[in-house]
Parts: sequence; structure tokens; C-alpha cells
Amino acid sequence: MDLVGKRICPKDMEVLYSEPFSEASLAADFDIRSGEWSVQDGWLTGKNPLNAPGMVISRAEYLEDVMLEFRARTILPSTHDIDVMWNGSWNFETNERHVAYVAGLEGWWDGKVGIEKSPEYKLVAATGLFNFEPGRTYFVQCGSVAGHVFCAVDGDLVLEVMDPDPIDSSTYGLIGFEAYCSHIQFTDFRVLRASYTATDRKYELESTPVSQPPPA
Repeated sequence: MDLVGKRICPKDMEVLYSEPFSEASLAADFDIRSGEWSVQDGWLTGKNPLNAPGMVISRAEYLEDVMLEFRARTILPSTHDIDVMWNGSWNFETNERHVAYVAGLEGWWDGKVGIEKSPEYKLVAATGLFNFEPGRTYFVQCGSVAGHVFCAVDGDLVLEVMDPDPIDSSTYGLIGFEAYCSHIQFTDFRVLRASYTATDRKYELESTPVSQPPPA
């Protein structure tokens, strides 16, 4: 997968977490903070009717650059907001997400693929060009490398943004799933150690160079 100036190869990344979802793994590895969360036939299922994040977060921290990989879908008639976070933290006094990167499909109130950084939300990138189909299962890969945040769907990069003030990934490492006024499911979930190789690309010549007149 090619980002601007970087190439990432998920098959070469170290796997940090890959436990199949079960009631046992949900209880052992995650902390339900809001919304209704359960496991149904191997799918982590979240339901939250409120206009607010209904979240389950990891008990472990996955520090440094990471990429989340999973399959996800909405449960009809729910039509929007398949959301996840990484390089995150939690404010247990207010029971709210604190510092984190967030990515999602069919969110941001207008059906967009988006990326944002909480809690200040000064970094937000979104596009409405992805043709989302409610109820369809999508393969999603999202994460960040060296402050370069990205989201790919079914193997195609759909959004990337370079954060000029990256989250300190050595300090913040929680991951999480979020149902925002939605009913959603996740399966085949993995956390990978994100890595990249730098690329120095250039355009191939497409026409004959225009000759320049000699200096006067």
C-alpha cells in the first residue's frame, strides 16, 4: 500500500494481537465503557442508540506505531458509523475517550470516511467519495506510521493525512471500538506493529521535453 512518501506492507508487520472474538476474550482483553457490547457467532457486536460514542477499549496498551485490521459491517436497519481508535487513552473520571486517533466509515453525520484526533479535534480529515453500502462486510486497515495516519477499505487506500503534531505513541496505546448512534459488528481483528519503507518516486516522462530558446 502506497502512502505519500511511504510504502507499507501489512503481511510483513509483526502481529501484536489476533485473538478471535469470544465472550471469554471480550471479558479478559477489553473493558466495556458505554453502549451494549457482546459477541455473537465470532462477531464483536456493539449497539448504542445515543448521539455519543458507545465504546469498548482494550485492557492492554499497544504502544508505538500500530495498524488495526478487521472486517466490519452495520446491522440493518443501522446505516452508519463503524468507528475505531488507536494510540488512545481514557479519562476514567469523565468516562470519555481522551488522546487518540479515530477512524471510521460512514460517519461525521454526512456519510464520510474520516480520521480525527481527540480530544481537541484540530486534526480532522474526511471524504464523502466512498460509496458505503449498509449491511455489507468491509475489510478495513487503519493506523499511523511516523505521524502519517491512513485508512484503507478492501485493499484500497481511501484517506490519509499527515499529522504535524503526532500523538506520542510511546505514551498512548489503548485501542477501542465505537458505536456512535449505530449497531455494528467486527470480526477477524488484528493489531499489527506498523512499519514502512520510505519511497522516492517521480513521474515518468509523458511527452517530448519542450526545447528552450537560447538565452538572448
